[in-house]
Amino acid sequence: MNSKPKNVLEILQLLDKSNCRKCGEKTCLAFARAVFQDQRKLNECPRLAKDIAEKVSEEIETRPPFDPGIEYLEGLKAEVARLDLAAATAGTGGSFSDNRLTIKVLGKDFSVDVRGNLSADIHINPWIAVPFLNYILHGQGLPLAHKWVSLRELSNGRERYPLFQRQCEEPLKRVADSYTELFDNIIQLFSGRQVAQQFESDISVVLYPLPKVPILICYWLPEDGLESGLKVFFDETADRNLGTDSVFTLGVGLAQMIKKLTFKHGFAV
Repeated sequence: MNSKPKNVLEILQLLDKSNCRKCGEKTCLAFARAVFQDQRKLNECPRLAKDIAEKVSEEIETRPPFDPGIEYLEGLKAEVARLDLAAATAGTGGSFSDNRLTIKVLGKDFSVDVRGNLSADIHINPWIAVPFLNYILHGQGLPLAHKWVSLRELSNGRERYPLFQRQCEEPLKRVADSYTELFDNIIQLFSGRQVAQQFESDISVVLYPLPKVPILICYWLPEDGLESGLKVFFDETADRNLGTDSVFTLGVGLAQMIKKLTFKHGFAV
């Protein structure tokens, strides 16, 4: 295979389709789907040649962050259009006026109207739009527990965490290592706030991509021969107020946006 898999069927073609179940899945198709969704590793198939598994796994891991595609996004907008949007406002931390639900996203107004049309004071990226709509459609509106946990501690987050490290935490760490003004800038740009040091970190910053889905970024400076460190945490209610897949999307999308902003300031990371 000369390019990374574009869909589940391309991964399925690599398998022997025996449905042996030795990987723990009921069928080879189910295993291929789990691999494509980053929930399983291709080398977990005991019947696949090691060199093929390693090559394709590397290609999958370098795949761009979650891109839902226009059809998925339009489907969510259609679902919202069928809601009683005024009633759905309760629990979101937003407000309803002029047939429009408006929620603060990173300190900026982000809205959807009763027909499912989106408008915002910021650029409408899929990595924001999809979690925003899922937050309205499926969020439980629970009060924050004020207990920070990593993605792997959220429901179904353990399988997603290795990729989250590579696509969110590691890129953010590289930015923080080379761009000393990073945290001051994201506080100003995204209406964040520096908080008391969490987990013995040197810097702790909280952002609000959604009212009930805050993100905590902790950074540890290098010290006594130890490398710097950066970890991202969520309120333990995030998987119920949004869903782990959308939490993953928010974190990775935010990391990519911060990296692009850093490039604009002339810092290569």
